Amino acid sequence: MKKFSDFSQEGKPLDGAKVVIEGVLNKEILIIGHKVTHSRYNDAGHDKCLTLQFELDGAKQVLFTGSQVLIDQLTKYADEIPFTATIIKIDRYYTLS
Repeated sequence: MKKFSDFSQEGKPLDGAKVVIEGVLNKEILIIGHKVTHSRYNDAGHDKCLTLQFELDGAKQVLFTGSQVLIDQLTKYADEIPFTATIIKIDRYYTLS
C-alpha cells in the first residue's frame, strides 16, 4: 500500500523559533530551507514573502521578509542549500554575503 508521503508534492512547513531579521544581521547562519509565497501585504509593488529557515548557535529559527534581493538570491541558489551565509544590510536593502 502506498503512503501519502511517497508521492506528495506538498512542501513541509518550515519550523523554528520566529525571529526578526535585525536579530541575525552580521551573524553567520546555516541556511537550511526557504519558501517564497505571496505576501499578505502589497506595499510598493512587493507581493512576495520569503520564509527563511536557518540554524544559529545550534537552534533552528525562521524569519520572514519581503526583501526582493534575498528572494532573488535564495531562488537562484536554492540547489546549494544547505550553506552558510551572513545577512548584511547595505543602505536600504538586505543581501547575503
